[in-house]
Amino acid sequence: MNSKENDVMEIDLLQLLRAIIHRLWAVVLVTVVAAIVAFSYATFMITPLYKASALMYVNNSDISLAGSSFSISSGSLTAAKSLVDTYTVILKTRMTLNTVIERAGLSYSYETLYSMIETSSVNETEIFEIVVTSHDPQEAERIANTIAEVLPEKISSIVDGSSVKLVDYAVVPSQKASPSVTKITIMGGVVGFVAICGVIVVMELLDNLVKDEDYLLHTYNLPVLAAIPELDSSGSGGYRSYGNGGGR
Repeated sequence: MNSKENDVMEIDLLQLLRAIIHRLWAVVLVTVVAAIVAFSYATFMITPLYKASALMYVNNSDISLAGSSFSISSGSLTAAKSLVDTYTVILKTRMTLNTVIERAGLSYSYETLYSMIETSSVNETEIFEIVVTSHDPQEAERIANTIAEVLPEKISSIVDGSSVKLVDYAVVPSQKASPSVTKITIMGGVVGFVAICGVIVVMELLDNLVKDEDYLLHTYNLPVLAAIPELDSSGSGGYRSYGNGGGR
């Protein structure tokens, strides 16, 4: 019983595969059109974003915070990351970012500029990276370098004995960070391919036309006593397709 059900399922899958291959032209057409639409959308509809980054060095010396002094070993990676987290909080305060907005001549609000800035430790070292994302590459570079100038001043006024030094200035990015036109184009093609294959499968599953003797045998388990050949102008052989009721 299970063997018979497995055989029927295998035949059904092969039938669906043949239906897709039979309409291969439609599959190719829809896939290409979907890829072209996705490419056009990514190229002309999505505003490109650029990223500029500056590198800062965190000095692991004896520092004092809120009147409490403590020493940090220069070889402690955990301590270095802890300082990076502390300085990140100071960087994203309203006081610091408002100073950046003023010096860089920006029209952004504090909340908008906050969302444009990311910081992270470089390979868990004492160097951390400040990344600014903007639709304007020159603006991204200007904001990142302004932050690199303002941040040491703010940190030194809050954390006694601290030292944050600039490792590398930000430069104007030459390539956009997003969107990835290639990735979106491929995704569009894949979506088109899956969609058209799904449509073909549904059409095949809903098709109740009797196509040949095997269809009657495997679908309804009915013996075929006779078949009427199709008469056409070409004189070729073959059988006419009948509706579900006519097949019986």
